[in-house]
Amino acid sequence: MSSRATPPTPTPTEGRGALAETGEHLYLVDGSGYIFRAYHALPPLTRPDGTPVNAVLGFSNILARFLADLDDGDRPTHLAVVFDAGRLTFRNEIYPQYKAHRPDPPEDLIPQFALIRDATKAFNVVSIELEGFEADDIIATLAAESRRRGARCTIVSSDKDLMQLVGGPVEMMDPVKIKRIGPAEVVEKFGVPPEKVVEVQALMGDSVDNVPGVPGIGQKTAAELINTFGDLETLLARTSEIKQPKRRESLETNAGLARISRELVKLKDDVVLALDFDTLKVRAIDGDKLLPFLEENGFRSLKNKLGTRLAGSLSSAANRASAVAAPPPPAAAGSPGDSRFETVSDLATLEAWIARALAAGAVAFDTETTSLDAMQAELVGFSLAIEPGHACYVPLRHRARGGLALDGEVPQQIPVAAALERLKPLLEADDVLKIGQNLKYDMLVLRKSGIEIRPIDDTMLISYALEGGAHGHGMDELSSLHLGHETIKFSDVAGTGKERIGFDEVAIPDATRYAAEDADVTLRLHRALKPRLFREHVTTVYETLERPLLSVLIEMEAAGILVDRAELARLSADFATRMAEMEGEIHKLAGRSFNLGSPKQLGEILFDEMSLPGGKKMKTGAWGTGADVLEELAGQGHELPAKILDWRQLAKLKSTYTDALQGQINPVTGRVHTSYAMASTSTGRLSSTDPNLQNIPIRTEEGRKIRKAFVAAPGTVLMSADYSQIELRLLAHIADIGALKEAFANGLDIHAMTASEVFGVPVEGMDPMVRRRAKAINFGIVYGISAFGLANQLGIPQGEASTYIKRYFERFPGIRAYMDATKVTARAQGWVGTIFGRRCHLAGINDKNPARRSFMERAAINAPIQGSAADIMRRAMIRVPPALNDAGLCAKMLLQVHDELVFEVPNAEVDATRRVVIEVMEKAALPAIDLSVPLVVEAGTGHSWAEAH
Repeated sequence: MSSRATPPTPTPTEGRGALAETGEHLYLVDGSGYIFRAYHALPPLTRPDGTPVNAVLGFSNILARFLADLDDGDRPTHLAVVFDAGRLTFRNEIYPQYKAHRPDPPEDLIPQFALIRDATKAFNVVSIELEGFEADDIIATLAAESRRRGARCTIVSSDKDLMQLVGGPVEMMDPVKIKRIGPAEVVEKFGVPPEKVVEVQALMGDSVDNVPGVPGIGQKTAAELINTFGDLETLLARTSEIKQPKRRESLETNAGLARISRELVKLKDDVVLALDFDTLKVRAIDGDKLLPFLEENGFRSLKNKLGTRLAGSLSSAANRASAVAAPPPPAAAGSPGDSRFETVSDLATLEAWIARALAAGAVAFDTETTSLDAMQAELVGFSLAIEPGHACYVPLRHRARGGLALDGEVPQQIPVAAALERLKPLLEADDVLKIGQNLKYDMLVLRKSGIEIRPIDDTMLISYALEGGAHGHGMDELSSLHLGHETIKFSDVAGTGKERIGFDEVAIPDATRYAAEDADVTLRLHRALKPRLFREHVTTVYETLERPLLSVLIEMEAAGILVDRAELARLSADFATRMAEMEGEIHKLAGRSFNLGSPKQLGEILFDEMSLPGGKKMKTGAWGTGADVLEELAGQGHELPAKILDWRQLAKLKSTYTDALQGQINPVTGRVHTSYAMASTSTGRLSSTDPNLQNIPIRTEEGRKIRKAFVAAPGTVLMSADYSQIELRLLAHIADIGALKEAFANGLDIHAMTASEVFGVPVEGMDPMVRRRAKAINFGIVYGISAFGLANQLGIPQGEASTYIKRYFERFPGIRAYMDATKVTARAQGWVGTIFGRRCHLAGINDKNPARRSFMERAAINAPIQGSAADIMRRAMIRVPPALNDAGLCAKMLLQVHDELVFEVPNAEVDATRRVVIEVMEKAALPAIDLSVPLVVEAGTGHSWAEAH
């Protein structure tokens, strides 16, 4: 850290906030510090769409007071709000543990950070933040500039770290108590004048910011020492004069920590800022900016308070719109079918659309590409919608059918680079909301062009938060369901079958109808669905579980995982050889040759020729030969169906993984990039596609062999971090099962304990088969297992299985009570909830068909448990990357599979990464839910995924 000027000691003639020589008065609002003060000062408050805004309102009130309510002598001539840009600053280079123990902010405060920055812009006030520096350093720099100019400076904060700046024309003001803080108040607080505050802080340290200080020296002692010796260096040079042995020893032993602490607490007042002092001049309120902000957030009282000042500042929105060179938008249509769409094929028109989107503050956006694989797709064009019925399509790479770009066949298009250059500022503008449907795809596509879309709303995820499990969440289905509009299908413009063409070959007028409608429908869905989040009490689900996960998944999908192509080829060959051997054995058992892949021929063998029991014919007249049928026959000791099951498993592993994965290796990255579907299950679990890495069987030797083909890059290992028995732990918590909670709290073998409780056998010397049966019951109960299902799983008579389940409920009656109560709740409201507020809808819970109704009842029992586990996993995934970054670690999160996360970790960082990952995952439920059972994470490492698990 460089040297910095020390604020001068005030002379007796310098009163509080001495008059400025220039008449200038700069107010510096500690935005980051005040966010938390405002949050805790006001009770919980949400705006109409359910977004929490109590801190936003408190912050807005402060800005309004500065601009309108202060006495003339206190009004600022210059004003800026200063924010922290991030957690890591130059101080972390000095002391890596600096602020390491800072807790995460409250969940309902997180969505307010961006809104407070929006509030600053809405009030037409300059905001400043700079990566690598804290807000306090920027404030110190601007305060120093005020001194040089002879200007008065008021720092709006109660942060004690800023008190070192007080003196002369610089003062502080507590924004909550409206209390001025001058030299006298600093002496009252620290026992020393402002210029000695740093010396005291260096000795006393700060547990909140993890500034070490000198052990055993508190504020009172520190002030006494500094008043006696003058400063830290003099004190350390004269420790022999200190009479108390322990105090003297601590100072001598920890002199280095004291000096480091001084560097940490001393504010940097020479930060290079890319702005001029005059740019901070107070600007008049612009009603066109402020009024929409106040109305959107429901700040009616503040709007009324500003009254005529706000009204008098309103300018003509129509005049401003006319400043951009584009035709005025048509009146908003009643339905998408009434919309008018425009093809944009020149830069001037595109710039006009972008200007209008910037002015509107929100825009729906969609891309059209050459592939469903975002990692390999090329951008063909994009669409924008600003108001319902007002959308456009910007073609970029359309070509004549067959690839022949003949003169005159393809209309003029904007060069891709030029279009993206204009588009990037809009998509990255912090004050414009980008609205999309399944935005993860679009964000991945544009990420390759260096564009990071932010901030965003995703209509698919909003719908999922509202009605997960009730229906699909694709745009076509949502449009039909909520807008009563049937959208243009891709096949309508691109054809089907052999005649299907790529979107880059679709005629531009057809492409415009299709693509612009996507943006238009997305915007309408957003307006229809977003307000429901608040009304239906699922805002927190969307804001803390769905939307934040998008950026995490994008990083994971972009990273991909390395696959050993040679190992896959070897496995494919091995599987093919074994399948051929099995085929011969199966033909021998059947007494003749037949096509193993033909269900019809297999049914004839099993039920017509071999006369095995339990056969059922389908509507087609053919025998059913599904896995359930074959498993039942195999369970009865029949060898042929058991061999068929083994052959099918190998065939599936070969076709789905060892063969297919070789073709799914990205030619550019050399990795496999799976795609995670966020809205495909009813419980919040993610699913993996293209390729599906979540269905690789791990209980079989063959499945584990496939995991061996997923390997670490040179210089790294793969780390697998897995929640241990998380669903059983959540069952114990949710159903409040005392015996299970106690067992988990004491770290007991839960399956052995259950076996002891149910079967009445001691844990010591327990037969492994007895424990296995208890394990099957434990996990089966979570899924509402029946006696029939348990009998099949354990290979025991159904009556014996029924007795086991009965004993289980007798020993743990709370579980039966939970199951019964959950079914009643599900039937009454059509959904059940997780502990984090997610709603898992159960279509068919009241179905007249007993089999379907019974299935949905079992789903209802499982959903709160599996859904809560999924929510905990999402919370962990959101928190792990920033935790690794804060710790200065380079590990990358690659995969999420059920209760497991897989990381690629540099060899030198394995132990540190393991500690961070485990700590974050085990505390993922906090602070929202304080579980009554501990979460336990087990982490292993290895060169391959199989070795790490």
